[in-house]
Amino acid sequence: MLPEIGQVVLAIACMFSLLQVVYPLYGIYAHQQSAIESAKILTVLQFVFVALSFIILAYLFLVNDFTVAYIATNSNSAMPWYYRLSAVWGAHEGSLLLWVLLLSMWSMAVALMSKRLPVESVARVLAVLGLLSLGFYLFVLLTSNPFDRTLPYFPVDGRDLNPLLQDIGLIFHPPMLYMGYVGFSVAFAFAIAALMEGRLDSAWAKWSRPWTIAAWTFLTLGIALGSWWAYYELGWGGWWFWDPVENASFMPWLAGTALIHSLAVSEKRGVFKSWTVLLAISAFSLSLLGTFLVRSGVLVSVHAFASDPTRGLFILTYLILVIGGSLLLYAVQASKVKSRGRYSIISRETMLLSNNILLIAALIVVLLGTLLPLVHKEMGLGSISIGEPFFNRIFTVLIVPFALFLGVGSLVRWQRQNLTDLFKPMVILLVVSTLLTLVFLGTLASHFTWLAVLGIFLAMWILTGTCVEIYLRSTHRFSLWTGMRKLGNSHWAMTLGHAGFAIMLIGITMTQNFSIERDVKLSVGESVRFEHYDFHFDAVNDLQGKNYGGIVGKFTVKYDQKTVAVMEPEKRIYNVQRTAMTEAAIDSGFTRDLYIAMGEVLPDGAWSVRVYYKSFIRWIWFGPMMMALAGVLVIFDRRYRVKKVPESAAEVI
Repeated sequence: MLPEIGQVVLAIACMFSLLQVVYPLYGIYAHQQSAIESAKILTVLQFVFVALSFIILAYLFLVNDFTVAYIATNSNSAMPWYYRLSAVWGAHEGSLLLWVLLLSMWSMAVALMSKRLPVESVARVLAVLGLLSLGFYLFVLLTSNPFDRTLPYFPVDGRDLNPLLQDIGLIFHPPMLYMGYVGFSVAFAFAIAALMEGRLDSAWAKWSRPWTIAAWTFLTLGIALGSWWAYYELGWGGWWFWDPVENASFMPWLAGTALIHSLAVSEKRGVFKSWTVLLAISAFSLSLLGTFLVRSGVLVSVHAFASDPTRGLFILTYLILVIGGSLLLYAVQASKVKSRGRYSIISRETMLLSNNILLIAALIVVLLGTLLPLVHKEMGLGSISIGEPFFNRIFTVLIVPFALFLGVGSLVRWQRQNLTDLFKPMVILLVVSTLLTLVFLGTLASHFTWLAVLGIFLAMWILTGTCVEIYLRSTHRFSLWTGMRKLGNSHWAMTLGHAGFAIMLIGITMTQNFSIERDVKLSVGESVRFEHYDFHFDAVNDLQGKNYGGIVGKFTVKYDQKTVAVMEPEKRIYNVQRTAMTEAAIDSGFTRDLYIAMGEVLPDGAWSVRVYYKSFIRWIWFGPMMMALAGVLVIFDRRYRVKKVPESAAEVI
């Protein structure tokens, strides 16, 4: 009975999303205030019913109701309860239900937190969000219903969740990633509502900016979590493989990064308005494209869930309607959007525009590198592979001007910059960055490579430029400490975000250039030694978990004869699917990780073992955490908590 109730309340939520589209827009057309104001109530009701549907599905997983086909396929009674709960979004149907739940949650947040916006403007925004929800409700109900039954015959137990997904990282990674994906729908809705009204000024950028930064923050954390999961769970010690599904999340992040910077310029200087609207459309469109790539079955990946062509056709149609419709509206209305500001070639506006262009260039590279093999195969031209070497080379080229502009951009004034005033800070920046690079590599690097010098120099350039900018800004009118205390949240967010990018760049550079990897054959009692570390293979013991068995190795690691770690990598065999999984043992440190993964047992009783020394790899994830914290600082900036109620829609949208 509960599955039927879950399906009914999901259908009711779908009906409320339809009303959320039609009734408020009718109210605006007919000048009926009650219909306009109903948008918020309908949005809240939609959330209540879809949340109830999601809770019912989660409960059915917890009680092992294998009469539901989705649960029978993706769960098992032997699984720990928290993996049964995360299995709700562990495969196609549940992940789409999570998508619509989060979309309704974002919509409700807009409805409840937009009291200072004109009612008509909010109604338009909520109507656009309702239309997006309606498409996904229809997709779930018609092609991907998580409540379909297996009756009259049903299994005694389930087939189990994919062992790759039975991990703490996959409990949090998909919801965090989806919060970012879906969050860009708010910026999209604000942009479409503004185009519908035909009015767009800097106030629009002000109101949509915190929503956009919130989505970007979640997406940043989601991508970082996915990278961390791939590092320790897949057993190969890598953190980014340019997998097509990884690229599907990276593309909206690139567009979102360009968008949040463009919004800042539109808000402060009243320029880049048309470009900002186009970026808002692009960021969410790329989120939908990522959904199509993952859910349609056109990709083969450890992340991809669906393989039904009907679903792919539905998403593709939805994608064409949303993206095509929004771009058509943009083409019709963009000519009405006028930028009032002026700026010279040497100005902060130019710096931000240059970095925006570089971000979009990177986005196009990722888009082409991801889609070209698919198109090539569909055209009958055979299979081609575009992998890590291609992307690494292109991004090495793009990162140089991007980092140089990023380091000096904050030193350049808005509107116009006198080059003579910039000469002294630039000399300081160059000298200090060079010295820091030499000291850093001379102290912490094991050998010399030009790529390492370039990467560390760019990181130091950004960090030094950030410090110089804080000093100049703080001492402009006050003493250093007094001036620093007077800097607002947005300024510190900029500083922290740029520093986080530099930290991540250091991690990438050091990991790529100074990591050491050894695939060795070891018997119990033997050792392997490199980088002053001695890895001694002590023993192999049996392993028994709740829903898996296997073996666990024991390694004692010494550094110059002193024990620094005892590491126990595992080789698991899951009982139901009989899938072998590698669980790496990792000894983490501030400047290095030691990484051991068990391979296969060889005919002579020895084992193939992967032993890695990963230089500065944790910094790859420290950086995004700092960038996400920067996003939180902007969201809570007091400028976005103004008390003035706009007198007309033109002041906001």
